[in-house]
Amino acid sequence: MTHRVFQFDSPGTVDAWRSIDDVVMGGVSASRLRFDSAGHAVFEGCVSLENNGGFASIRSDAMDLGVAGASHYEIELRGDPKRYKFNLRTDDSTDGVLYQVTFMPAPGDWARLRLLVADFRPTFRGRPVSGAPPLDPARVRQMGFLIGDRQSGRFSLSLRSIVAG
Repeated sequence: MTHRVFQFDSPGTVDAWRSIDDVVMGGVSASRLRFDSAGHAVFEGCVSLENNGGFASIRSDAMDLGVAGASHYEIELRGDPKRYKFNLRTDDSTDGVLYQVTFMPAPGDWARLRLLVADFRPTFRGRPVSGAPPLDPARVRQMGFLIGDRQSGRFSLSLRSIVAG
């Protein structure tokens, strides 16, 4: 059984998301999640390596996003050929351990990307955290997307939906 966590099909669907870019540490990267009138959301912006920066991200507000027993997340997306991370938090904090998986969308047409819960790794500020428990999808409180890894320049990742199954 699947559970639609986010469906980006109307303007208000992006209201529960915030940008968190490297400006928090002195960088100058900028991003946003906007609604596109074609019926989807777009995570877009520019990553700059100036001032020791180099990342841009968006994150949902903290809310109950848990799906007990989920084995995967499926994201309907269209992107550029850059590496992104899908982030999940199991608490309401703005900093701390999060669970990440890296993906690279095929450029061009819309696709469904399937990410296994078992592939998410606990990290803290981009570094692996040893001894952290595996991701429990029933406890997910926040979701987000990040681009970093010294990939400077403009980026664009279109999103239609996030489903847990």
